[in-house]
Amino acid sequence: MRRKKFEDALKELELIINNLENRELGLDDSLKLFRDGVELYQYCHNELDEAEKKISMIIDENGEIKQIPFEEREDY
Repeated sequence: MRRKKFEDALKELELIINNLENRELGLDDSLKLFRDGVELYQYCHNELDEAEKKISMIIDENGEIKQIPFEEREDY
C-alpha cells in the first residue's frame, strides 16, 4: 500500500465499510472492497502502533520530571 495520511486512510476505510453495508454489490466487487478494507485496516493499525511507541508522558513525581513510555503508563 502506498504511503498516505492516516486520516485519509481512515476516511477511505469508512467509505468502504459504508459501501459494503449499504449497497447491493456483486460478489467480485464485494470481495475487492473487503480486501481493500483489510489492507486499510492493517495500515491504520500499524500507524497507530507506531504513534503509540512515540508517545511518552511526563509526570511530576516529588518535584522530579519523569518520562515513561506510553505503554507503561497507569490510567490517570
